[in-house]
Amino acid sequence: MIVIGLTGSIGMGKSTTAQMFADEGIPVNDADQVVHDLYAGAAVSALGTEFPDAVVNGVVDREILARTLAKNPDKFKTLEAIIHPLVRDRERAFVEAHRAQDTEIVLLDIPLLFEVGAQDRVDVIVVVSCGAEIQRQRVMARPGMTEEKFALISARQLPDDEKRRRADFVVDTSHGIDSARTQVKTILQQLRQRRPEMQ
Repeated sequence: MIVIGLTGSIGMGKSTTAQMFADEGIPVNDADQVVHDLYAGAAVSALGTEFPDAVVNGVVDREILARTLAKNPDKFKTLEAIIHPLVRDRERAFVEAHRAQDTEIVLLDIPLLFEVGAQDRVDVIVVVSCGAEIQRQRVMARPGMTEEKFALISARQLPDDEKRRRADFVVDTSHGIDSARTQVKTILQQLRQRRPEMQ
């Protein structure tokens, strides 16, 4: 089984690209969705101890948590110490289940793949990228986004050019959906041809 690690900085089109892989029949483990589920379940108790204001009606409020972290960036380490092991457990279970089913290819959508050292857990790295100005336009168009929030997020992410340098494949989303979809199909075609030698 080939394990693809998909990553990309904010606004690059990573979630859309992950959906394109899913549309091609590739099982996707979405780390963001896993975190979302944890914020409503397994992580609530531990996060409530460290971030009591952020738990509202038994669920972690992401906006309140984000504001707390913006004021206290040192608390990111506390958050990650709670969340990352839980995310990793879900990811491991996903991979093991598909390996048992002899699935051909799976994809792990990991926003901070390089930053958390997850490159060692995948066979192939696909980086989603676009021009800096397009990225800025997309990010600033998001509801509630500010220059300060964009700067805070960007500071925690490896620079795009470094991600591209470390990638096995790059999906450039600067030229729209159809172009990106063609790139995804080409990547899968190449991986299927290489699969025997990657086993």
